Amino acid sequence: MKPILLIGIVLIALGGAILGYEQYSYTTREQVLQIGSLTATAEQTHTVTLPPLLGWLLIGGGVFLLGYAALSKK
Repeated sequence: MKPILLIGIVLIALGGAILGYEQYSYTTREQVLQIGSLTATAEQTHTVTLPPLLGWLLIGGGVFLLGYAALSKK
């Protein structure tokens, strides 16, 4: 399998995943207080929003690479 073909498939899959999951969240744990050996921590949730345009650009780039791989006769 040509490497460019594989890269095109991966780009299309990533673009589809971004369109399917418009945002993702992750949790961090921060130390808020420490008195001697006693510590208090707090969990904070962060949300990252992924623009749909990024997904469409990845899909378009993947389709372009698939077309280029199909047309090149190496």
